[in-house]
Amino acid sequence: MKDKVVLVTGSSRGVGARVATLLAGLGARLVIHCRQRAPLAGKVAEGITRLGAQALVVRADLTVPQDTHRLFGDVARRFGKLDVLVLNASGGLEIDKPADYAMRLNVDAQLRAVDAALPMMPQGGRIVFVTSHHAHFHGQRRTVGEYEAVAATKRAGETALRERMPELAARGIRLVVVSGDVIERTVTAVLLERARPELFARRRARLGSLLSVEEFARAVARASHDPDAVSGDTVYVGSTEPDGDGPTGHSGFIHTS
Repeated sequence: MKDKVVLVTGSSRGVGARVATLLAGLGARLVIHCRQRAPLAGKVAEGITRLGAQALVVRADLTVPQDTHRLFGDVARRFGKLDVLVLNASGGLEIDKPADYAMRLNVDAQLRAVDAALPMMPQGGRIVFVTSHHAHFHGQRRTVGEYEAVAATKRAGETALRERMPELAARGIRLVVVSGDVIERTVTAVLLERARPELFARRRARLGSLLSVEEFARAVARASHDPDAVSGDTVYVGSTEPDGDGPTGHSGFIHTS
């Protein structure tokens, strides 16, 4: 990853922040994106700088086209290229957002980011779409009711990106999807556990523990540069066992369509 330029959306905290730090440790130059938590993003950038890597902090609301264009314009002016785009930012559980916010962020904003990134991505570039098992398997199994809108739109975003794989292939760019089980202590997990504590207790009892931020972030970081990754691969992290009777889970690179 030496001198590669990587943009991780939603990287002011949690998984995104850890992914950015891990990639900086491999020599990448990072763009730290946040929607509103600039001080937190600044702290992530300071940590990256201490590792001897470069970091650019950009605040932008990805659901606003002008903000997205400004974000990628800043990347172009600072670095002149973008080797890896990690689409980590997502949402839909916020109570102060309009009804269509999940669709605007999890589908429209993802595609807009790709459109803005492609002109500066060289051959060999990579797009990593970060999702959850609840979203990736949406339509194949039940999900937590409170997460339904997020799961549906995240799945729609993944599908829309996969439909663009021929275009990406023509440009020499790979798409890798990383899907994770419920991650302990993330904002989504905290909100869902408040609503459905019995489900989380049952899953912890069955699995022993939930996926950690560190485990998931390491998988996302690896997917960002693994030379053996094939475009269209899905990396499953943590158990894929559903909340109920189902097959034993697995982790690793799995080719899916």
